[in-house]
Amino acid sequence: MTYLRLQQAAVAGLLICAGVAGAANLDDAFLKARDAARSGDSKQLEQLAPKFQGHVLEPYVQYWRLRARLELREPAEVRVWLAANRDTPLSDYLRRDWLKLLAKNAQWDVFDAELPALVNDDLEITCYALQARARIDTLALREARPLWFVAREVPANCDPLFQSLVDAQQLSTEDIWTRIRLALEAGQVSLANRIAAFLPRGQAPDPRALSAISSNPALQLGDARIDFKSRAGRETTMFAVYRLARTSPQQAAAHWVKIAPRFTEEERAYVWGMLGYFGAMRHDPAALDWFAQSSGMSDLQLGWKVRAALRAKRWPEVLAAIEAMTPKEAEDPAWRYWKARALKTQGRAAEAAALLKPLSAEYHFYGQLALEELGGAVQAPAPAYKPTDEDIRSIAARPGIKRALELFRLDLRLEAVREWLWAIRELSDRQLLAAAEVARRHAIYDRAINTADRTVFEHDFGLRYLAPYRDQLKAAARQLDLDEAWVNGLIRQESRFIAQAKSRVGASGLMQLMPATAKWVAGKIGLKDWQWSQVTDVDTNLSLGTYYLRHVLDTLDGSPVLASAAYNAGPGRARAWRDSQSMEAAIYAESIPFNETRDYVKKVMANSSYYAHNFSQQMQSLKARIGVIEPRARDREKPLGDTP
Repeated sequence: MTYLRLQQAAVAGLLICAGVAGAANLDDAFLKARDAARSGDSKQLEQLAPKFQGHVLEPYVQYWRLRARLELREPAEVRVWLAANRDTPLSDYLRRDWLKLLAKNAQWDVFDAELPALVNDDLEITCYALQARARIDTLALREARPLWFVAREVPANCDPLFQSLVDAQQLSTEDIWTRIRLALEAGQVSLANRIAAFLPRGQAPDPRALSAISSNPALQLGDARIDFKSRAGRETTMFAVYRLARTSPQQAAAHWVKIAPRFTEEERAYVWGMLGYFGAMRHDPAALDWFAQSSGMSDLQLGWKVRAALRAKRWPEVLAAIEAMTPKEAEDPAWRYWKARALKTQGRAAEAAALLKPLSAEYHFYGQLALEELGGAVQAPAPAYKPTDEDIRSIAARPGIKRALELFRLDLRLEAVREWLWAIRELSDRQLLAAAEVARRHAIYDRAINTADRTVFEHDFGLRYLAPYRDQLKAAARQLDLDEAWVNGLIRQESRFIAQAKSRVGASGLMQLMPATAKWVAGKIGLKDWQWSQVTDVDTNLSLGTYYLRHVLDTLDGSPVLASAAYNAGPGRARAWRDSQSMEAAIYAESIPFNETRDYVKKVMANSSYYAHNFSQQMQSLKARIGVIEPRARDREKPLGDTP
């Protein structure tokens, strides 16, 4: 190499080093600007802002500066920024904050002009908007009425609307008691007491009694001084039955039978419905008898009546409960499938097929079962479109995508995901697939999967069901004789293949291991010098997770459905949810009492079928894959030993 070339190489090396150092400094400056915005340090924010002129993340620094002194900004200045940055979610965040400020300052003309451009709903702004309209339109109060019937806290600025509804006699005493019930059902005793302030004088329940019931409902039910003649006394007692039924439906029912005659017909129906609901969630055989004494049940209660009837194989009650649901609820895939199955038991095959045929074209657990019910075989659709390199470059060049990728690089996942979702919200199927490919190429596997999952007509199940660690996972699964399609399906649900994923309860890594479980397995497999920090290493996580999954599978009859439930909710619960007789695994899955676990198990098993198809394995029907759940019996129990 000549001296000149050596000089050129040296200069190039220095430039690269300088560029890397400059980028690192800018990264550090951005994170400092973010911290300054959070702490309200406007001085430091102003000092750092000039560094980001022309930078891909400049809108964030501008947003923080504008928001810091929003009350001092002229409407024209805010509007200019909003117009220039409408392609980022920051525009909606700023407009939301600005609208609240305008309402507090009674600047209703500007408020009314800006409100239609708000994209995401905000209850506080909704209440402000209705207040503004109520000044000139008395019909606006009618739109405020549905806001009343919620079991959660609402912003304080909604209270004047509610008082106006009471004053206008558009909220009855019965409406007030309805919301008190909703709050008590949600365990919101303080909220119930605040709602009770809207009742006529002297009619509110005793706050001390409600508080005592929260901790000891049985004590209230044994109190001989209960005033059954007053509405407050009866509602307080019904709350006690409700609270006791959460932990012991049988005990609550025993108390209720003794005092039920002292209540109105509507009140008796309400309590029996609640007893049925809690009984069904605990798989109590008496649940259907309790439901039979109720009427006017909610969709939630009717759903659990269906599940109780499925476990009892009482198909007429399955059908009746689904037909009593609201039209929107009855459209849920689960209820369409089980309604079709119930119709078939009554010899109404044509009606069943009319439900199953459109359902079979949907790509989920019940779509697969519906297809098999019609005699078809589950398979992923062949990709009809593959984005070109130009398509991919075009999507990657979009400002929102570029900002998202930069935020992901900085490990600001919350901001990155929000930016990504905003950027893809109006894309066509083909653009979504191109965006999913961009995410895949950057190893942002959760966005690749979720983006590909959004397509309506054109699909790519290779992207929708990515297997980025297949080589490592195949070796681990083969060693433990695990179905790799099932393990991939489980990881897809656990972490979307994000190696650094962490859950709100402390699980980490691809297979979302808890600290105690990881430590226990590390000891079992002889992993020396185990440290929790190793849990996000891909190979280590797969070794630990697959060993534990194999262990759980072995202790639960070799059933992937039971093992999936156990992986999410614990082996003891998965075992306890079995019945005293054999049942379809689909019924077991549908009657899992935890919403998260019920959804999880169905998705893991549906995922497994699609992964099996993608891996070109011999196709197995979903029904064959999930099998039958054998009955629980003491001589069948297999202890988990020292499993955490």
